[in-house]
Amino acid sequence: MPKISRRAARRSGQEERLQRVSSASSPATQRSGSPQEIEQEERLQRVSTLSSSGSPQEFFQSLIRPLDLQEFFQRFWERQPLVLHRSDAALAGYYGSLFPLSGLRRLCARGLQYGTDINTCRCVRGQKRLLNRAGAVDFCLLERDFLEKKATIQFHQPQRFQDELWRIQERLECFFGCLVGSNVYITPAGAQGLPPHYDDVEVLILQLEGQKHWRLYEPTVPLAREYSLEPEGRIGAPTHDFILQAGDLLYFPRGTIHQADTPAGAGHSTHLTLSTYQNMSWGDLLLDLMPGCVFDRMKTDCELRTGLPRGLLTTPSISPAVSHQLSVFLQRLADVVDHQGQTLRSSSMRRDFISHRLPPFVQDPQLLQPVGGAPALQDTVSLRFKDHLLLTVEPSPDHTDEATELLVYVLHSLRNRRDTHMMMGASDEDEDDEESQVGGLRFPLSHLEALQQLLVSDRVPVEDLQLQQEDKLNLLLALWSEGLLRVTGALENHH
Repeated sequence: MPKISRRAARRSGQEERLQRVSSASSPATQRSGSPQEIEQEERLQRVSTLSSSGSPQEFFQSLIRPLDLQEFFQRFWERQPLVLHRSDAALAGYYGSLFPLSGLRRLCARGLQYGTDINTCRCVRGQKRLLNRAGAVDFCLLERDFLEKKATIQFHQPQRFQDELWRIQERLECFFGCLVGSNVYITPAGAQGLPPHYDDVEVLILQLEGQKHWRLYEPTVPLAREYSLEPEGRIGAPTHDFILQAGDLLYFPRGTIHQADTPAGAGHSTHLTLSTYQNMSWGDLLLDLMPGCVFDRMKTDCELRTGLPRGLLTTPSISPAVSHQLSVFLQRLADVVDHQGQTLRSSSMRRDFISHRLPPFVQDPQLLQPVGGAPALQDTVSLRFKDHLLLTVEPSPDHTDEATELLVYVLHSLRNRRDTHMMMGASDEDEDDEESQVGGLRFPLSHLEALQQLLVSDRVPVEDLQLQQEDKLNLLLALWSEGLLRVTGALENHH
């Protein structure tokens, strides 16, 4: 992913239009002071908004300003690239603090490994050449490859080490409701790390240091579901050709073909790639929902339980008669969902997100422990870490041919591991033990209304919970012990 000097870059008509949109100022407000003082105040406010603890929506809004959320999702999301050039020294300084090249020596001292934590590579005649050494990363050798071999340094999932990136990605995961990964690319002047390619993720680029020359091309596979290299002879002319400077931001949809280089004589470039929405399409949801939908329907539809024609599994292809019967069953399922109100239950996608996402941005583990004394009937309570909770109704794991018992699950990510976030090299043992690592509680279906009450309310008097009196304290004590409940005492003048 490369770039150029803004003055030297050629811009297409579309990029020029984006440039004009992105540089427009927001509506002025009444402020006192000189123009210079007002400008400085606005800059500081912009940076503090980005680096403060607002809601996930407020955070994302600060990330794409001056564009507003509605315009971004109507005009750009999954549709076309967005380039935001921002001549803002304060914002550029903040971006530069997220992962400076100068901090790489300190990180290498933590026992980083080639392949797992860092890749070094270079684009040579349209091909990616991997330059990794074996074993642990030695900073002096890494620096030599960077300077002498013009190697691009790709740092995998830096949020594992950099607290501010942890905070940023935790907010973004709350906003998007799906996983957000990241990579940092550090490329020396006059070099390119990767050949033209497209990705299976929505991409946000934050230019942290230096300049990068970008060229974007029309997708050959819109909203692609997999990564692919594209030969330069097949991709045509760029639709966008521009340079990002420190503090600038770029967004492009999955499937967008792109390549980037650091201009000669411009010093090194560092950019952060934030990626999201991998396997988050309607098709993926159907893949998740349909097995459970068919399983539930088989309990009441005897025709779905009739045997297949003899020899079906050994025939070379599905016959027209079998295809027709499958079509009848699918239409019947659609009718049940549309008109008879069968509840669709997404389990795998939701559990995958809650079990692999970042934990809350809490640097003191003690803050994840129970707060206040154990709840009592006269108390008022509230849920903690609502952005990290999943309330779901699922069948009991004890499946039978009879009507399936439904249970309420409260799953959370408070115990998730930051150090393995988005790392694909988890051991088989870790993968096998995945279910036991998902934090959560299980309750009878009768507790659903009370849990929903807690989820949508800021504070709830225990006496007002929609639950049998004898069950209230059991529910609240379980939530409190898990670190999910705050006990604040009785509300005065409640009645």
